[in-house]
Amino acid sequence: MKTRELGIGLLGFGTVGAGVVEGLQRNGALMAERLGVKLVLHKIADLDLDRDRGVPVERALLTRDAEAVVRDPSVDVIVELIGGCGIAKKLMLQALALGKPVVTANKALLAEHGAEIFQAAATKNTSLHFEASVGGGIPIIKALREGLVANNIRSMYGILNGTCNYILTRMEQEKLAFDVVLKAAQAAGYAEAEPSLDIDGHDTAHKAIILASLAYGFPVPQNAAYVEGIRGLAMDDIANALAMGYRIKLLGIVKHSTEGISVRVQPTLVPLAHMLASVSGVFNAIQVDGDIVGQTLYYGRGAGRAATASAVLGDLADVARDVAAGVRPKPAIQADTAQSTRLRPIGEITTRCYLRLALLDKPGMLARIAQVLGDHGISIASVMQKESSAGKHVPVIIVTHQAPEQQFQHALKLIDQLDFVGAPTVRLRIEDFE
Repeated sequence: MKTRELGIGLLGFGTVGAGVVEGLQRNGALMAERLGVKLVLHKIADLDLDRDRGVPVERALLTRDAEAVVRDPSVDVIVELIGGCGIAKKLMLQALALGKPVVTANKALLAEHGAEIFQAAATKNTSLHFEASVGGGIPIIKALREGLVANNIRSMYGILNGTCNYILTRMEQEKLAFDVVLKAAQAAGYAEAEPSLDIDGHDTAHKAIILASLAYGFPVPQNAAYVEGIRGLAMDDIANALAMGYRIKLLGIVKHSTEGISVRVQPTLVPLAHMLASVSGVFNAIQVDGDIVGQTLYYGRGAGRAATASAVLGDLADVARDVAAGVRPKPAIQADTAQSTRLRPIGEITTRCYLRLALLDKPGMLARIAQVLGDHGISIASVMQKESSAGKHVPVIIVTHQAPEQQFQHALKLIDQLDFVGAPTVRLRIEDFE
């Protein structure tokens, strides 16, 4: 019996695109044997046709006309690896309008325009696959869609950005300042020349939004996420956290309770005994807590040519299985689903906090700080102060009990206006994990 073929149109021949081509060339025969469908690369669209990608490709496969690839009747599935929310969005919508399945790694597009994209897929009853958009080679999307489908997801905690985790790891291990490590990360290719998307937390927010949308079945809007990054994080705070039994990680946090859903991104003190605290360098990890299964952890390379290409190829395998079975799976995220779950604003979130204050070393100053915190319903769990010369500003570390975010915001605004406070208070949230 003749093996069926699945014609692939690849849009974007950059690092990940080249990895996909290399993977097809290396393991295409193995995939055909396992799937009963041969994956055939019909066209590759990119503006630069001459750059050496380190993988041999027939010149006849290359074109600058991405729209022609989408319209090509020999192309059954589109792989979108252009990125961004401009031409990539236009091409993806065109492909879905033609009823062609789309495989993408475009986290920004899905996070910012998810409702429109998923509605387009539903309208034509075609599939949209996005494993590579979160966690690189970690199969977290498939875990949520399939392995954990019987669970109500109570929470997700993720180290979702390898650049930030690399920076934090080197700062701690080598006792280097943030700016020094950022420059080293850029030189090593771990950070972009314009690193804002990573270090200011927006990349992590895109991924957290996608995870939340998938877990709860409707497109969670991008503005539902509260976002803080690691820009300017001080070495003193990393050292203080370690001395207290914590490690600072940039976490994407998604929680569901009777009060609603919350999505936030923030540098967080994680207990050293927790598994996420041991994730170092460019690696990613996601802890998912389901009401039946309990806690599960997913770990691996969160970015890079090979890891991301592996996720794309896995999605292509799913498309091939659907084609072979003659099925069109229901979209994982329903754009027309009524949003009955409330999205909680950051002011309602309750956490413990680490505070580092610069206080004038005079009697009664700490008591006044405690009074302001107490007036806002914030109680102190511990205080740490190093010896210093009298009359100078000294760092004082306060760890609080749990209190609502809004109360912290009001209290710290007043504290920073006091005449004996020498610098804006540094605040980091402490996650106790459920």
